[in-house]
Amino acid sequence: MPVSGAGEVRTLSWDYPPDYRVPLHFHDWHQLIYATSGVMTTHTPDGTWVVPTQRAVWVPARVEHAIEMSGAVSMRTLYLSTRLRASFPRKCQVVTLSPFLRALVLHVVTLGGLRRHVAAELRLRHVLLDQLRDVPADELHLPQPRAARARRIAGWLLEQPGDQRTLTELAREAAAGKRAIERAFKLDTGMTFGRWRRQLRLIHALRLLASGQSVTSVALEVGYDSLSAFVFAFRKAFGVTPGRYQESSGG
Repeated sequence: MPVSGAGEVRTLSWDYPPDYRVPLHFHDWHQLIYATSGVMTTHTPDGTWVVPTQRAVWVPARVEHAIEMSGAVSMRTLYLSTRLRASFPRKCQVVTLSPFLRALVLHVVTLGGLRRHVAAELRLRHVLLDQLRDVPADELHLPQPRAARARRIAGWLLEQPGDQRTLTELAREAAAGKRAIERAFKLDTGMTFGRWRRQLRLIHALRLLASGQSVTSVALEVGYDSLSAFVFAFRKAFGVTPGRYQESSGG
């Protein structure tokens, strides 16, 4: 997967089949990883970021990350040199791209990068950096607890998001007290355990919808007792119903 360009902004355009996984790696350049179709899930030691269609994930230089594909993914990536004088985020985050910024990213990918000595490309670089400075962050992030027993519980639920065990049951299985686990999640992730679990279920639902599963089967797989409860939670989190989201993303 060769990176194109010779300037301080370079590009990569690649299409991946469903369920493909890019193994853990890092780059010496910052990355803006954008999917024009499909859903990407980016894993780092600090957490998981789910990237639906028309959003992107920002990965700072030298941050180790792996990427999973849900559905067929058309990835368009910008690599930005650490020498660029810009206020880039210091941590991974999912960002919402405006229609203008989406078009700009695709145009830069078509060009193969932006070189300082080409006047038109230099002007585009200024516009790109200006747009990236104000791009809004999204909440599609699942931070990981650091405490060993809480991390063990998180691992179980990441493997089986529809697990119906209560926190009391999970804590007992992990040889820990319920209150200790609650404190660990709040301290390490900034979320209550209940909110973290809801976030896990909803972002996993995005991946399943992208793979073409029906809304009803997704609701059951991520642990909701009823379709209406799932639709309500999904719409509250993402502003659209699961069915409408699936239509717009081509799932």
